Amino acid sequence: MERRRKRRLREAGWSAGDAAAFLAGSNPEAAVVEARRSLASALRRRRQARELTQVRLAALLGSSQSRVAKMEAADATVSLELLMRALVVLGATRGDVGRAVAERGRAAAATASARRSRRTAPRIGRTR
Repeated sequence: MERRRKRRLREAGWSAGDAAAFLAGSNPEAAVVEARRSLASALRRRRQARELTQVRLAALLGSSQSRVAKMEAADATVSLELLMRALVVLGATRGDVGRAVAERGRAAAATASARRSRRTAPRIGRTR
């Protein structure tokens, strides 16, 4: 999230964090949310690197542009299977998919570890 937006949210009484903080640490749901986010990010990068539009990718998947937009936004209605299938259609190997998930997982773990070391409970939602 960009700095200006984070600052405006803080000034309005909100706090920003990651899925692990929102779902309280090492919750298995947090792992699924982080996996979905990492796969969605990898999908967008791969699609853009191949200079494909969302419409063209949708055609390759037999889907719609709006569904591809939801995939890239890590919408909860999109299955992990569909995200992985889209990556494979764009040429990703199983190793590429695994690395995408692992990369995000390492970043989330480092963030969670830093939070624990500060011994502060993450604030969720409005603080007022």
